[in-house]
Amino acid sequence: MTTLADPVPGGRPGDVERATALSAELTGRGVHGIVLAYVDTAGITRVKTVPTAKLASATAWGVGMSPVFDTFLANDHIVTTDVLGSPDGDLRLYPDLDRLVVLSGQPGWAWAPVDRITQDGQRHPACTRSLLRRIVADAEREQRLTFRAAVEVEWAVGLGSAPDGEFVPAVSGPAYGAIRQVELSDYTADLLAAFAAQGVEVDQLHPEYAAGQFEVSVGALDPVAAADRSVLVRQTIRAVAQRHGLRVSFAPAVFAEGVGNGGHVHLSAWRDGANLHSGGEGRYDMTAGAESFAAGLLAHLPALTAVTAPSPASYLRLRPSQWAGVFTAWGLETREAAVRVIRGTAGQRAQQANLEVKPVDLAANPYLALGALIAAGLDGLTAGTALPEEITGDPARLGTEEAAARGVRRLPVSLAGAVAAFREDEVLRSALGPVLADAVIAVRQGEIAAVDGLDDAQLAAAYRWKY
Repeated sequence: MTTLADPVPGGRPGDVERATALSAELTGRGVHGIVLAYVDTAGITRVKTVPTAKLASATAWGVGMSPVFDTFLANDHIVTTDVLGSPDGDLRLYPDLDRLVVLSGQPGWAWAPVDRITQDGQRHPACTRSLLRRIVADAEREQRLTFRAAVEVEWAVGLGSAPDGEFVPAVSGPAYGAIRQVELSDYTADLLAAFAAQGVEVDQLHPEYAAGQFEVSVGALDPVAAADRSVLVRQTIRAVAQRHGLRVSFAPAVFAEGVGNGGHVHLSAWRDGANLHSGGEGRYDMTAGAESFAAGLLAHLPALTAVTAPSPASYLRLRPSQWAGVFTAWGLETREAAVRVIRGTAGQRAQQANLEVKPVDLAANPYLALGALIAAGLDGLTAGTALPEEITGDPARLGTEEAAARGVRRLPVSLAGAVAAFREDEVLRSALGPVLADAVIAVRQGEIAAVDGLDDAQLAAAYRWKY
């Protein structure tokens, strides 16, 4: 479970005592420092670290960090809004002790996600972890709804000895092939061991389609914990790879052509302990609420891409007929649909049924992405939005008239198009709040300007090692 209460200056009851005991335990296990991690608006994981002996102090009073990072770009340039981007002010980073883990791939280190709180002890309006926690808590309080989520992680494994800036695949052999698994057997075995030591439940790990590409699927958790886990999984993949002389990229497009790295989100809504995506009278046993939740996702998908596909390089990946889900369409187990309905295996459907949202990559801040997705789904559920006709096969094959009749539209083909849709989406901007919504727009516009004039190959290279 994740701590669902906001931090407070001085610590919540019992927090400091717990942190003191944890500090002693970690020191006894040879842990010297703790990584305090959060994800900025551009999707970059930023960190501060503290000695293990300072854990209790960090828990009580936080660790200082400038709010300017909310308007950092992936290249570390800074843009501004009317509130953010100045050198003024300070925030406090408060570690979540429930999510603290010893890093198996980085001996001597532990890791914890943080919430960012103002000096006055209030939620920082651009803290995406706090945002997601609020959205989840409000849904449970107001509608008795809870959620389970998981983020798939795809990454490209390259040789650490490759020339600077270049990507040379560390494996050969066919997509999904045994050759790739054998060639990186030691690395992937160590990776599985690290995940197990850190309490990360792995469902499967396998070679993927693109050059040097692998994927790991992990167990579902509450949304805040799922976003935490996504950050931790990537930290672990990178650390273990480095120990094997490898280098990894989670960028949406390692090359200008071909299949990129996705970060597909699996999401299910539950009420009073029952999965809304199973046991209902709707299509494929969905309840009416589950159908409307999926309809809300579809209705807001064009604007959502500004959050779920937030890099200019994301649109090198979001191309038809590459299983990236680039049309506003849903289908049962249809991997070309943006929203894929998963029933689960007979006998386990009450637990397994969920929705997979495909136009998501790992340049996305997972807290922001999950918060926006849940807000979109809740808008559909609350309004009782009707789910349109499903599609089968590849929606790219549909003629213009048939696509229009089915409500199948192409998602934005550029980040600029996604930002334009986000500007017009009052539901999403309201869910994020004005400070964070303005930061999203400013950062996306900054990314667009930063790569103006680059061709596709240069664009892919610009972001290859940013994620």
